[in-house]
Amino acid sequence: MYLTQGLHRALQQHPDKPASLFMGRSRTFREHGNRVARLAGALQKLGMAPGDRVAMLALNSDRYLEYQLAMPWGGGAANPCNIRWSVAEIVYSLEDSGSTLLIVDDHFAALAEPICARCKNIRAVIHAGDGPAPAGMHGFDALIEATAPIADCVRYGDDLCGVYYTGGTTGFPKGVMLSHTNLWASGMSLLGEGVSPQGSVYLHAAPMFHLADFGISIPQHLAGNTHAIIPAFSPEAVLDCIVRDRVSDVLLVPTMIQMLVDHPAMKSGRDLSSLKRVIYGASTISEAVLDRAMAALPGVEFFQAYGMTELSPVATINPPWYHTAEGRQAGKLRSGGRASFGMEVRIVDADDVEVPRGTVGEVIVRGPNVMLGYWNKPEQTAAALRGGWMHTGDGARMDDDGFIFVVDRMKDMIITGGENVYSAEVENALAQHAAVAMCAIIGIPSDEWGESVHAVVVLKPGAQASAEALMAHCKTLIAGYKCPRSVEFREALPLSGAGKILKTMLRLPFWEGRERQV
Repeated sequence: MYLTQGLHRALQQHPDKPASLFMGRSRTFREHGNRVARLAGALQKLGMAPGDRVAMLALNSDRYLEYQLAMPWGGGAANPCNIRWSVAEIVYSLEDSGSTLLIVDDHFAALAEPICARCKNIRAVIHAGDGPAPAGMHGFDALIEATAPIADCVRYGDDLCGVYYTGGTTGFPKGVMLSHTNLWASGMSLLGEGVSPQGSVYLHAAPMFHLADFGISIPQHLAGNTHAIIPAFSPEAVLDCIVRDRVSDVLLVPTMIQMLVDHPAMKSGRDLSSLKRVIYGASTISEAVLDRAMAALPGVEFFQAYGMTELSPVATINPPWYHTAEGRQAGKLRSGGRASFGMEVRIVDADDVEVPRGTVGEVIVRGPNVMLGYWNKPEQTAAALRGGWMHTGDGARMDDDGFIFVVDRMKDMIITGGENVYSAEVENALAQHAAVAMCAIIGIPSDEWGESVHAVVVLKPGAQASAEALMAHCKTLIAGYKCPRSVEFREALPLSGAGKILKTMLRLPFWEGRERQV
């Protein structure tokens, strides 16, 4: 079970087939494999030892694809940086993971200096751009040209493949350790479900640093499929790429689907006949948006995936045949699906006892896709993986056919536009404002983003601060998508007998009367 096996297979069976299509540049699997083997050797020359973490901060590109496979080929472990994070958050992840090399593209090259000034463990920076490398950086292509290809190190099984950072319940991001087995098992289960079968052309429209995209990339790597890539999502870029590269498969989070199907370009008469499958997930989708998407893309199969980074990332799949009138009539359309191949899913109570069908409890998952643990966080790892099951913190019910319906979130997390936002991170930032005495962050309904970050604030006696000032303050400390989009001022917050803020009471006016609470 190793991720580079698919590349070996492609090199043997169809070396002249396109591996990557990016901004008018096409590379065959022969070229792709050669660059991967050379990049792996170059990283070793720069000091990458087995298991060492190498970070990449970049928009989507064919070079990002080469990085994804060069890491295991050369024996390292990936640390893809969230491109929406602040410099402080990126520095934390680099220091926490002990990353020793950093790759940046043209878009983020200017951040390398402030990052390295605060992160002393970075030994070298590599510039993955089309122009000359800035002073003090190694050129990505120059390293490849100057280095002979090396043999595959064949990292496999429980060897660490990457550290993927997600939000933190304590206010600090957590590095999720995923092995080759974790990612391989998730990828094979997706192939078994019919997601991106052999011969597909997959479009990287979602950010490649995100495990949602990488998780759907794994079956492409294993099956030797072609990767079409755009630097970042926009409706026009997606539609143009589908036409130009004859894309068959794409992953879109619900906000992307809404932006795509509601865009005027959808009515431009483009030939989208190559598109066969849309995979969606990462946050809830309204039935109205899903209806518009299926109407706008007739004949396209829709898959819903439920999971999380800790599950590599998929646990359940709702396949296309339930995205039909019959599926709607059977009550399955809004389901997150049922356990995919190799995964076990249960709904349990607070004592980890399975609850009767139809009863709401916590979703727990067991299988080869479950993470190794959280980097340098043994206590949080033990809590999440107790009894050998990943405790997701999501509240759901399961019907008699094994389909799960997520209805609430037991952990203090908000999903906005497909991104996880932990309340503690935002509260930590907001509380640093001199005028704030107490605050709470909750998720409230949003037609555009699924959930929106909402702040409830108590100011210190005699202090003054506007909603705009508090939101601007947060943007200096954390990524923009994590910052409150609305602020409510109160004289006091509701507290439990133990002094804990009762967020259920804060959420109630926004979610009351809705079937789902997320």
